[in-house]
Amino acid sequence: MESKVKELVEEVGGVSISNPDQAEQFRLKYLSKKGVLADLFEEFKTLAPEQRKVVGKQLNELKQMAEKKFAEAKETTSAQNGSSADKNIDLSLPSEPIELGSRHPISLVRASITDIFTKIGFTISEGPEIEDDWHNFGALNFPEDHPARDMQDTFFVESDSADKWLLRTHTSSVQVRVMKNQKPPIRTISPGRVYRNETISARAHCQFHQVEGLYVDEGVSFADLKQTLYYFVQEMFGEKINIRFRPSFFPFTEPSAEMDISCIICGGIGCPVCKQSGWVEILGCGMVHPNVLENCGIDSKKYTGYAFGMGIERIAMLRFQIKDLRLFFENDMRFLSQFKSVL
Repeated sequence: MESKVKELVEEVGGVSISNPDQAEQFRLKYLSKKGVLADLFEEFKTLAPEQRKVVGKQLNELKQMAEKKFAEAKETTSAQNGSSADKNIDLSLPSEPIELGSRHPISLVRASITDIFTKIGFTISEGPEIEDDWHNFGALNFPEDHPARDMQDTFFVESDSADKWLLRTHTSSVQVRVMKNQKPPIRTISPGRVYRNETISARAHCQFHQVEGLYVDEGVSFADLKQTLYYFVQEMFGEKINIRFRPSFFPFTEPSAEMDISCIICGGIGCPVCKQSGWVEILGCGMVHPNVLENCGIDSKKYTGYAFGMGIERIAMLRFQIKDLRLFFENDMRFLSQFKSVL
């Protein structure tokens, strides 16, 4: 074996390496796990103890010699390649453009809405998008025969359990969970995605986003609700926006109302967006129905509360003057890139 080692010392010393390919071939032949040196170390294990001392020293010197030669060759060939590559670089060329991303308009408006309400003491609550019938309908005073329970409006989920499961149709279900788990005073907003079985058009979609608000405490009145919503509209659209309330009906509020603002797109003159009326409805609201409070374990004789809910897409359409709701869901970069400068 001593003769093999001496032959390899002469062989390694005589190898000439001038490019990266030759350096890699040298490594594979002598230094890899299946190379010559690896085989020699395996053979070294079979030597008699008196031979190992001499051969072992020679073998280690051979390995160090090969490793040093490879390291020097690698450094030399890398420097040569680098200098060659540098000669081909045109420093006068412009650099690769770095595309700046942008937040989605729905995310921008959602952030604006939550910022406005958190400034006046509202917390943020979130809940599951797959809900049971009680949290989505029953606790909110929906009768068993209410049209909203029909398949035309609700996506029901098949389940082996006795409970009915569905994709939530509003984030009011989150408010139910808050009222069940928290004692008044309660002041919270619930942003999130909701689903309804509707025909997709420029003004409607089967999925959209809502922000619903809830305030429950002693002595809460409709005047408190109006003042809160006045504040929201002025912060979102400016102080010159006109506001009006119209009587309405919702199973979970009594009395109930819808709130309109003067159309931003036409300035209240009349256009297709406001259906020539000069007004656009942006949210529904009202005083929390006593039955809802009782269903959630809150004493309706001691506490009162108000609730409101708005579609984020509707607010975004007005704020950015977008006439087709479907644009929010198409991921068209030509549309989304327009919001790069919007904070």
